[in-house]
Amino acid sequence: MSKLGTLGARLHRGEVGYDFVKNRKIWYSISILITITAIVGLAVRGLNMGIDFQGGAVFTTPKKTVASVSQAETYAEEASGHDAIVQKLGNGSLRIQIAGIDTEKSNQIKEELATDLKVDSESINADLIGPSWGDQIANKAWQGLGIFLVLVVIYLAIAFEWRMAIAAFVALIHDITITVGIYALVGFEVTPGTVIGLLTILGYSLYDTVVVFDSLKEQTRDITKQTRWTYSDVANRSINSTLVRSINTTVVALLPVGGLLFIGGGVLGAGMLNDISLSLFVGLAAGAYSSIFIATPLVADLKELEPQMKALKKRVLAKRAQGATAGEAPDTRVTDEVPADEPEDDEAHAVVGPRNQPAARSRGRGRPSGKRR
Repeated sequence: MSKLGTLGARLHRGEVGYDFVKNRKIWYSISILITITAIVGLAVRGLNMGIDFQGGAVFTTPKKTVASVSQAETYAEEASGHDAIVQKLGNGSLRIQIAGIDTEKSNQIKEELATDLKVDSESINADLIGPSWGDQIANKAWQGLGIFLVLVVIYLAIAFEWRMAIAAFVALIHDITITVGIYALVGFEVTPGTVIGLLTILGYSLYDTVVVFDSLKEQTRDITKQTRWTYSDVANRSINSTLVRSINTTVVALLPVGGLLFIGGGVLGAGMLNDISLSLFVGLAAGAYSSIFIATPLVADLKELEPQMKALKKRVLAKRAQGATAGEAPDTRVTDEVPADEPEDDEAHAVVGPRNQPAARSRGRGRPSGKRR
C-alpha cells in the first residue's frame, strides 16, 4: 500500500514508468481496429436520430392514465405507422414521442390515441416539430462542432506548436468517431443532450492532452544541446509524470456518469438520462485513452521527422551504443528539466591516458627523522 501511495511521485521523478511511446504501434493498431468497428456500425445501423433532428410529434396524456407503457406504445405505432417511444411521467401521465411523421397527420393520430386510451382528445397535449426545424437543429449542431474543432486547432498551434495541434485534432476525431459508432451499435436515440455530451467529452479529452503537452513543452527546451535522451524519451517521461493525475481525473468523472447510465438509465428506467450519460461515459474513457496512447506518441513521431531531432536521435543512440560496448548500463531516465549546458560529446567528461600528480612540497614532513629518503 505504501508503494501504491507514492506511485505518482515515483512516476514523476522517473524512478518507475512504462514505455508508452516505444509500444505506440500496438496502441495505433488497437485504435484503428476500434475506429473501423465504429465506422462499420455507423454505416450499417446508422444513428437513431431523435425527434428534435428529424421532426415529429410529442403527445402528453392526462394525469393518471390507465393504459400501461407497452399498451400506449402499441396504440401509437398502430396509429402512426412509425416507431414510438413512451415514458411514464411522475404524475401518472404518459409522454408519447413519434418521430418522422408528417405534422398534418398529428390530429388524426391524436384522435386515435384518445379513442384507444379512453381519454378526451382535448386533454391530450400535442407538441409538433417540423422536419425543417429538425434539419436546422442538426445543421447548427454540426456547425458548432466544426467551429469548436477549428478554434481548438488554432489555439493549440499558437500555445504549443502545429504538430501538437495536429495530434490533438486526431485524438478528438478518434474520440468522436468511437462515441458516435457505439451510439449506432447500441441504438440509443440521438438528442440535443447527446450533442451536449459530445462537446463535454471533447473538453475532458483536451484537458488531459494539454496537461501532457505542457509538461512535454517544458521538458524539451534546449533538448538538442544534450545527448542523453531523444524526443521520444522525454515524451514518454511526460506521459508517466502525468499518468496518475489523468487516471484519477477520469475515474472521478466516470463514477457519477456511470451512476447515471447504469443505475438511472438501466435499473430505474430513466430513459431521458441515457442520451447524455452514454456519450459522456464512452467519450471520457476514449478521451483518457487517446491523450495517453495516441496524442503524445503521435507528437513524438511528427517531431522526430525533423532533421534536428533525427540528428539528436542518431547522437543519442551512438552514445548509448558506445556505453554498452564499454559495459555501462544506458541511462534513459529523464529529470524534470533537460540541462541546457550538457556537452554534446563525451570528451568533456573523459580523461585519456595516465594522470600525472604534482609533487607535494611538504612530502616527508612530519616523519620521525624529519629527513627525506
